[in-house]
Amino acid sequence: MGGCVVVRVTCNLVRTKNLSSLFIGFCRASTIGVCYGRNADDLPTPDKVVQLVQQHNIKYLRIYDSNIQVLKAFANTGVELMIGIPNSDLLPFSQFQSNADTWLKNSVLPYYPATKITYITVGAEITESPGNTSALVVPAMRNVFSALKKAGLHKRIKVSSTHSLGVLSRSFPPSAGAFNSSHASFLKPMLEFLAENQSPFMIDIYPYYALRDSPTNVSLDYALFQSSSEVIDPNTGLLYTNMFDAQIDALYYALMALNFRTIKIMVTETGWPSKGSPKETAATPDNAQIYNANLIRHVINDSGTPAKPGQELDVYVFSLFNENRKPGLESERNWGLFYPDQTSVYNLDFTGKGAVDTTPDSNVTSSNGTTWCIASTKASEMDLQSALDWACGPGNVDCSAIQPSQPCFEPDTLLSHASFAFNGYYQQNGATDVACSFGGNGVKVDKNPSYDNCLYMTTGVGTVNLFRHLSCRMNKTAASNTTVMTSASSSSTQNEVFAWTSSFLLITFLLILLNIGDSMKNLSQI
Repeated sequence: MGGCVVVRVTCNLVRTKNLSSLFIGFCRASTIGVCYGRNADDLPTPDKVVQLVQQHNIKYLRIYDSNIQVLKAFANTGVELMIGIPNSDLLPFSQFQSNADTWLKNSVLPYYPATKITYITVGAEITESPGNTSALVVPAMRNVFSALKKAGLHKRIKVSSTHSLGVLSRSFPPSAGAFNSSHASFLKPMLEFLAENQSPFMIDIYPYYALRDSPTNVSLDYALFQSSSEVIDPNTGLLYTNMFDAQIDALYYALMALNFRTIKIMVTETGWPSKGSPKETAATPDNAQIYNANLIRHVINDSGTPAKPGQELDVYVFSLFNENRKPGLESERNWGLFYPDQTSVYNLDFTGKGAVDTTPDSNVTSSNGTTWCIASTKASEMDLQSALDWACGPGNVDCSAIQPSQPCFEPDTLLSHASFAFNGYYQQNGATDVACSFGGNGVKVDKNPSYDNCLYMTTGVGTVNLFRHLSCRMNKTAASNTTVMTSASSSSTQNEVFAWTSSFLLITFLLILLNIGDSMKNLSQI
């Protein structure tokens, strides 16, 4: 396809409101990114793209080459780039180490580290490209890696190659996932390279194509993360509610079948077209918005997959712009999140930090019955400001967290601040429908809108909410150790479980002391 933007949440320490001296560590979470393809003749200049990217708080981009203008434009912006070596350059890169050395010297080192380059993709979807070039990929990857090692950057910049789902011969049921044996000659040495250097296996996944090409076997809701029914894997008993997870797990099982259990997966392209030919009825702006919004929510919430619950996953959305020079059906030119004039094709929260627009539904509940209240994106700024002022004033909501330098201040938008305040009032007042009305500007959701260090309270915030966060994390760790995917325990997993168990016991002890203190205080006031 072509071009990508990522959002990353890393290990942070969170100071809880009621336990001011207690800190809780949250491990690195999943990321969302966007591809920046440039196969068009009407796109804005790289300098203007930088402004667009920064305007939307986009922190991670994928480009498909090492274009000098792009690298220069993103210098000192803090945006991390994934750059690429096209298939057409694989032959010289694979033949001579000097070619890789010269490329790194001329195309990367002059701009690094001012331009933050984190990944280099060597070739793209090589099994789909014409000609027998697959044999060139691994030698080219090794030469690029050697060039990086000479420069002392091999641990800072990871080397990999992207693949289409066609690299698999079977993808359903997920537990039967297997690589196509015709690709074994280059896949085995590539997987050995990835495992040795802790690089990810990069895959491009498009549920849209599965739906378009096999509409009788794939439902639209299943492709859009909206299915109310479940597809069962008969071999494992695992239940799947969306195609994305099923395809990811198929790849995990394919890696396991070859005994490559430590290689992580990165989705370097996924998305949905907003327009298509008359026969491409599913290519609409509404479906594109639904898919990408649900994808972002699914990834940022660290849901993982049925076979890898809680497993972090880096995902790049395709793509930043519509690209008018791409051949094929109408949909091929309409994957963009933005038009070339930089206006949005549809609204989308790239960071996952703000509230995702949903339709109000009084029956919306999470699996454990927990709901949150956020501000509707359809509300006017005047109404939101008025409701925010009321919630933080007469509504008695503690709004200190949305003040400058506090954990919920960023993103500094009225919508985000109002969402935090709305939820505070909602939870403090019994989580009733009335408490989330705010003149029709509040929306109930069943997905936790918390992000980074900003924790949205639930009813019974404090001890109950703290235990929920700890239990959630511990359940993820336990689940990942009891599935078929992780039947072989490792020392790293045991250490993680020990660390979290120790933290849990320590926090429990401190909570008991605090509760005793509160009880003594209450007795003294009687």
